[in-house]
Amino acid sequence: MTKLLIVDDEPLVPIGIKSMINWMDHNIEICGTALNGKKALEMIETHSPEIVITDIRMPIINGLELAKASRETYGKIPLFIFLTSYEEFQLIKEAMSYEAIDYLIKLELNPQSLLNAVNKALSRLETLHVSVGYKEIERPLLQSYYEKFFMRLLHNLFDNEEQFELQSRDLKLDFSEGCYFTALCEIQEKNCKEMEYHKRMNLYSSTLEVAKEIIIRHLPAYVVSLDLKHFAILFHLKTRKEYDEKKVNNAFLNVSEMVDNYFNVNILTNVGSPVNHPLKICESYQEARQVSLRERKGGSLVFFNSKDTDSIRNAFNISVFKSDITKAFDEFNTDDLSTTLSEIIELFKANPLRFPQAADGACNILYLALTLLPDGEETMAEIFSSYSDGYRSIYRFTNVEQIVDWLKLFRDGLCVILRSKRKTYKAHVISNVQNYINSHVSEKLSLNEVAGVFGLSPNYLSILFRKNCALGFSEYIAHAKINKAKKLLLEQDIKIYEVADQLGFESAFYFSKVFKKITGYSPRDFIQQNTISPHEH
Repeated sequence: MTKLLIVDDEPLVPIGIKSMINWMDHNIEICGTALNGKKALEMIETHSPEIVITDIRMPIINGLELAKASRETYGKIPLFIFLTSYEEFQLIKEAMSYEAIDYLIKLELNPQSLLNAVNKALSRLETLHVSVGYKEIERPLLQSYYEKFFMRLLHNLFDNEEQFELQSRDLKLDFSEGCYFTALCEIQEKNCKEMEYHKRMNLYSSTLEVAKEIIIRHLPAYVVSLDLKHFAILFHLKTRKEYDEKKVNNAFLNVSEMVDNYFNVNILTNVGSPVNHPLKICESYQEARQVSLRERKGGSLVFFNSKDTDSIRNAFNISVFKSDITKAFDEFNTDDLSTTLSEIIELFKANPLRFPQAADGACNILYLALTLLPDGEETMAEIFSSYSDGYRSIYRFTNVEQIVDWLKLFRDGLCVILRSKRKTYKAHVISNVQNYINSHVSEKLSLNEVAGVFGLSPNYLSILFRKNCALGFSEYIAHAKINKAKKLLLEQDIKIYEVADQLGFESAFYFSKVFKKITGYSPRDFIQQNTISPHEH
């Protein structure tokens, strides 16, 4: 059940909110009320509500200060819905910077507007809980497992279709539609003053959340963060007939107006052509990245024009280096990483007039590092701490020489950090794979399949287990299955052949053979030794 806290210094307001909706119908429990932000903070610590409805203006600690303190202490949950007695736009803008779900004018509050805001909060909670769920499974590179999948999809980095299907199935993502297209969005701040890192993070995440919420109202889509300036949107439609440029235009027009009003930023968007297969999404994304700036003509949205092929032909083709880059990132292989990045640097140096291609290439390598590496943002911030604007300095460069210097720092700094984290990383990978095996123990697990789910090479995963575990990969799976079998065999009314079938063994005979090899007993002897007869009571 979802917990809700109501905070308002007017005692009648919480009473009114409680009575407006039958909260139990929506599986919501009102865990308490508070008259000021200080008391609310204490109640958040005690009750851990997922949603807080709070007045903005209150004594001691106001609603905005409450949201800020909660966010710094507890992260994205609880979610906040703000109340205000009058529409004061500046306060509302500040509320949105804390990723508020909605704001409600008290004089206009009614059951429907309240329910709409609550439903938006429940929807956001569901998304956040999915993300938390993946963290609890402890996959490698936890915080970006979802983003890693989409980064591979956008850049055509899957080894084969089977690997794509394994990972999409594991993430419970459906790619059975017949039409896909992508958009690349750039956030441009109107206030050009340098912004502190945490404020930039707030601005970016708030803009991203608002954009996502508006876009999916218009069209089904996945939204993928790239860095603190860019994000990609992957649209998925049932058929090509549903593709309508006017609908797309209206969606982004709505986004632009909203983020301009709330956050004083522009959103520039390039849209690629529709494709009919998920593994062709990279083509649409490539087009979106290479839409000619000449076509923009002051507008915020540009669709790819098939006549403009020069920019595509001259674009930096990361797929040439994809195998080495992804392997180096996935396996913390600093030797391969250094060699590959050095080759790219020499390529850029040999073509000093190809600045657009060099900038495009460096940005794509940056996107990969941000999403494929653990703690990508923090790692990049550490490497480029000498720059006043951090790794984002790449966006203000004007020549290839600057790009080369940036890439050298990127290469050298990243290799140092990865070497220092290699041992911890390997332990995390092994732990994550073991957890995955234990949670999928009933399935027929192969080295290729598990490696594919985690984006690792089968050979690397096998070596990792052999060098760092008491058991090899296949042995670990066998032990996990037999441990599960022991529990099943002691349950009533379950036959040995049923256990073998349930755990994915090819036959009861083979199951019994593996069971005896690991435990020293046959399944039947194990049952007899662990079942207490009536005479022994």
